[in-house]
Amino acid sequence: MPKCLLVGVDGSDSGRRALEFARGRAEDLGATLVLAHVIPWSPYSFNTPEENEQRHARRKAELAAAEEQILGPARELAGDKVEVVTLAKHGDRAETLNDLAEEHGADHIIVGRTGESRLRSKFFGSVPSELTMIADVPVTVVP
Repeated sequence: MPKCLLVGVDGSDSGRRALEFARGRAEDLGATLVLAHVIPWSPYSFNTPEENEQRHARRKAELAAAEEQILGPARELAGDKVEVVTLAKHGDRAETLNDLAEEHGADHIIVGRTGESRLRSKFFGSVPSELTMIADVPVTVVP
């Protein structure tokens, strides 16, 4: 029986539906919900020291905004019937969600199907499809 469900949240309608699905499963199973928001970020960039300093400040501001605009409302939507942990991280979305699942001992990852354009998905792939290929635990994609 799952003890921990990791939910990728992004403030979208499909992310909200994924959270609602996960909340129901967590309530039924008595599992903890780990709500994770991943801000895209790549270490592969060449910057001057001044640009790196500004980038660090932007990263801090992005984490604070994620907590206020995405994780706070997600925590409220999760309700008070289950234990909830919230996390905001920078990184590759699929890889970071998989790493967080391992780090928190999640038995299952739940994400919403994103509204990316078909053209963008063909060139770059989507987070749910990449996650289903690399995840170490089962992944549910909620429409």
